[in-house]
Amino acid sequence: MATTKKAAAKAEKETKKTTKTATKAAAKAAEATEEKAAPVKKAAAKKAPAKKAAPKKTDAKKTAEANVNFFVEFGGVQVSVADVVANVKATYGKDAKEIAVYLKPEESKAYFVADGEESEMDVFFC
Repeated sequence: MATTKKAAAKAEKETKKTTKTATKAAAKAAEATEEKAAPVKKAAAKKAPAKKAAPKKTDAKKTAEANVNFFVEFGGVQVSVADVVANVKATYGKDAKEIAVYLKPEESKAYFVADGEESEMDVFFC
């Protein structure tokens, strides 16, 4: 029985050594395979052209400006700001690149600067 135990222990040690050696060899083989495969993958990735994202399409509804109606009310009477601007343009008499309007309802006046020229006009709140 003693020889059987010794033989079994010796066989077990040999198996462990063989297993360790086989594991180390397999690990080295795997590392070598990974090292060889990695450059190939990098080269393939470099050769492939990068895809550009397609330009985003915007809906005409989203980009359209909101229609704004702006009124000034004084003494129970409303005056549309669009009407005031139209009257300022008519009073100025020619197309202006830049217009600034200062509305003073208590005086029933609109003071404006069109292309650097100052002027005024009456605004009727009646």
